[in-house]
Amino acid sequence: MEGALIARDKVGIQDFVLLDETTETAFLDNLKKRFEKDLIYTYIGTLVVSLNPYKELDIYNPLQMELYMGVTFFELPPHIYALADNAYHAMLAELNDHFILISGESGAGKTEASKKILQYYAFSCPSTARLNSVRDKMLMSNPVLEAFGNAKTLKNDNSSRFGKYMDIQFNSEGEAVGGHILNYLLEKSRVVHQNHGERNFHIFYQLVEGGDEALLRQLGLEKDCLYYNYLTQGECAIVSSITDKTDWKTVKNALKVIEVNESDTSDLFGVVASVLHLGNVEFDPDSRGYASLNNNTELRWVSTLLGVSAQTLQEGLTFRKIETQNDQVFSPFTIDHAVYVRDALAKAIYGRTFTWLVHQVNESLENKDETKMAVIGLLDIYGFEVFYVNSFEQFCINYCNEKLQQLFIQLTLKSEQEEYQAEDIEWESVQFFNNKIICDLVEERYRGIISILDEECLRPGDATDLTFLERLEEKMGNHPHFVTHRLADITTRKTLERGDFRLLHYAGEVTYCVVGFLDKNNDLLYRNIKDLMCQSKNAIVRECFSTMDPDSRRRPETVATQFKSSLLKLTESLLAKHAWYVRCLKSNESKKPGQLDEALVRHQVKYLGLMEHLRVRRAGFAYRRRYDVFLQRYKPLCPATWPHWIGLPMDGVEVLVQHLGYLPYEYKMGRTKIFIRHPRTLYATEDAFERCKHELATKLQAKYRGYRAKGEFRKRKEAATKIESCWRGAQARKEKERRVWAVKVIKKFINGYVNRRDAKTTENSEYLAFVRQSYLNRLKLKLPKTVLDKTSWLPAPSVCAEASEMLQKIHTRLLVRKYVRGLTQQKKAQLQMKVVTSAIFKGKKDSYPQSITKTFLDTRISEQDINMKYSVPVIKYDRKGFKPRPRQLILTQATAYLVEEAKIKQRVSYTSLKGISVSNLTDDIIVLHITCEDPKQKGDLVFQCDHLFEFLTKLSMVANKQNAFQVVKGSIKIEIQSGKQSAVDFATGQEPMVYKEKNGHLMVVSVDKSADTVTGVRSRHAKKPFAYFIRRRGDEETSEDRTDTGCIRYHHS
Repeated sequence: MEGALIARDKVGIQDFVLLDETTETAFLDNLKKRFEKDLIYTYIGTLVVSLNPYKELDIYNPLQMELYMGVTFFELPPHIYALADNAYHAMLAELNDHFILISGESGAGKTEASKKILQYYAFSCPSTARLNSVRDKMLMSNPVLEAFGNAKTLKNDNSSRFGKYMDIQFNSEGEAVGGHILNYLLEKSRVVHQNHGERNFHIFYQLVEGGDEALLRQLGLEKDCLYYNYLTQGECAIVSSITDKTDWKTVKNALKVIEVNESDTSDLFGVVASVLHLGNVEFDPDSRGYASLNNNTELRWVSTLLGVSAQTLQEGLTFRKIETQNDQVFSPFTIDHAVYVRDALAKAIYGRTFTWLVHQVNESLENKDETKMAVIGLLDIYGFEVFYVNSFEQFCINYCNEKLQQLFIQLTLKSEQEEYQAEDIEWESVQFFNNKIICDLVEERYRGIISILDEECLRPGDATDLTFLERLEEKMGNHPHFVTHRLADITTRKTLERGDFRLLHYAGEVTYCVVGFLDKNNDLLYRNIKDLMCQSKNAIVRECFSTMDPDSRRRPETVATQFKSSLLKLTESLLAKHAWYVRCLKSNESKKPGQLDEALVRHQVKYLGLMEHLRVRRAGFAYRRRYDVFLQRYKPLCPATWPHWIGLPMDGVEVLVQHLGYLPYEYKMGRTKIFIRHPRTLYATEDAFERCKHELATKLQAKYRGYRAKGEFRKRKEAATKIESCWRGAQARKEKERRVWAVKVIKKFINGYVNRRDAKTTENSEYLAFVRQSYLNRLKLKLPKTVLDKTSWLPAPSVCAEASEMLQKIHTRLLVRKYVRGLTQQKKAQLQMKVVTSAIFKGKKDSYPQSITKTFLDTRISEQDINMKYSVPVIKYDRKGFKPRPRQLILTQATAYLVEEAKIKQRVSYTSLKGISVSNLTDDIIVLHITCEDPKQKGDLVFQCDHLFEFLTKLSMVANKQNAFQVVKGSIKIEIQSGKQSAVDFATGQEPMVYKEKNGHLMVVSVDKSADTVTGVRSRHAKKPFAYFIRRRGDEETSEDRTDTGCIRYHHS
């Protein structure tokens, strides 16, 4: 019901008890609203109303079954699974018997509801090999019983033509251990007669359509339903919605599951085939008009299949055997009488075979366990039937429904009254239609319709159906629920035939035609035919007919009396059990999905007594719940009861309803439950609870999140502590191992250090290896970067001395190799010239070191048209007076030229060059000694060159005169002309100067190298050419300054 409260505004109301108005209109409107949304189940308290949708709905899958297992009745939306589950758990809790009454008219879905309940128990009950076997047999009994007991009618393609009550037996553990089936009033008349649009029982069509050729040949059958009289009367042997071939396979498999052996199966199919052959037996009149059999083909097949004498069978179908004290008399039948006897035999054979089949199912389901059992019964019985022509079968069926309705009202009122009394709530009487008057009309002893019918059947004389009707009029002429054509008023008489009588049932008026009442009630079979069947070689037929006492002369009970007795036993059995109800309704007559015929549904609601049941449930109080359940749901609405109520639930509920403002007449407090009178009171409470849930959910979420966060924090803290302790332990163990290792290493190191100078031993080997490794690691970081770096090589310990020396040589070679590989051709040429210069002047001339970093050029003048090897500007000193003159000196491949602008002043062949002299001081004076063979030939050439070392290197390489160089100290003798000599004297002073001495020599003064260091004189003239300082003899002093173009300017002071 809680689920109904929540969903009431979405798709109607899930429980009719909570309707504001208990009117038929409100009831139907709610039913229609839910049906349009494919919600076919609705509650009336614990009663389930099921509206047939005539289509498949996805609400019966294993997921749905699992969802409804173990939940309270009103916790989830209405479903037949909820009823089945609550009946099962109530049976386990109370260890008493329960039953589920499934009722409704033909086509409303009773058989399907029964199947769904069985499937649910098969899924939800505990599973073992034995239990699985029982489950399979229960499930597979349905196809067998449906094949032999169901048929197509005008209202339903699979209508049950018998009543079935199945007990499912459970042990104390809730395991299904067995079952038992009772069948009621099989409609045997259908075997020999079907109305238009109806069929015989399914098994006949399944055998003919689905049987293989060998089986049909063995049974003498044709594969054509139209060949048999018993299958063609309804003119609808083939129905598109029924798959006889597939159903045949299912039935054969089901017979194996319920343990019907092959011999019995063969006999069973023989019985079915014999009925079909019996229907084709036709009688012809003899000369006296009596029945005779001329064509015995069908009769022979009947005798073969039943295992009886064909002659004796023919006599039984055409003669009645009358026994006297001394003789036997055979009375011939008319054709009509013979047809009656033939049909009676067919009905008797089929009806008793059906009873035998139910017995076989019961033996298969029999419980072998002797422990205490509880049962849940399933009563799937025909619903109230109203046809265009209603006969004896409809009379019995509707009588059964009257009894069940009476039982329903009694149990409902009884349970309601008992609950009120148990809770000390004053019971208010409920106005409802009590159908006991109708039940008495039918079953009252000596005065009821059944008693009068039996009397008429047993009365000697010419009793007919019309005399039976006359007796009814005599006995019941004044009964308010009985009327006939003679007793009716003028208006009603127009709707009745002379052979009809009408009963006013609780569900409405039904008109019955009395034709056939006596014959169907008698259901007689002559003794000679019974005796013949007892001699049958067919085991099933022999067993079915051998149960009677052949010597008994007592007339058997009539069909109506038997049915009345079995119905009374059933009601007595059901009164001892706790009842649950499923009311099935048809949505429309055309079996179309999505259509709701309101007039048809209203009629069913009326005759099923749903409004009476609703009024009983709503009598006084619409809602009742145990205190603990009510308090548990609604306690958030009161601060005094939330979150926990300390005390009795009853007191908590009292505090809660006072806080909610319930008025005294709106509720009552029972012993264990609260009773609420009006649904609107409960709706107001539920609406308040819905509003409260949002705030409550926020609080619960906050609390839960805090709880989760605290729990998570504690877990993380514990985990962190464990990790930290494990980590510290691991680190401590590592530290211990490291220290132990360190102690060993230090000891070895000290021992190695002490014995480092000894030869390699086990004591110092590791130390020496460490020394070598350490030295190599340090050396790797401090290797010299250049070849010239001779001082930065890391000193090696003694153990590595030899290796260090080898490594130094290797590294030097590597640097040299890298350097050499990186040299360009120009750089290589420079180095070659530098090597020549070094060979000539290193350690001889003072200014040599300053020349090392200066690059030697190929030429020092800008002329491009002279084929020369080298050129440089110089200052040439005349031989006469040593007057300085600016010139250019050009070296070619074979000759050196002294040039003034474009004019060659002197030509010096390398072959005539006998020597080259320079001083050892820092001056730039060069003397070229030339061979003078001709007096007219010019003598030695004296000049000053700023690029002395470059020039002399070029000259030595071009002229190949490396050995002609002389570095002279003091003075250089020169030959001015052939035979005439002079000298160039060299000295050091404060300032560099060149002048002619009084003795006629050329004096060259250069700065002393040591003075450069002490006084820094040289630094003041570091950028000035040596020729800048020239002092001539006398008062005149000349200074010259060379520009970048090589020009000489003279300044006279």
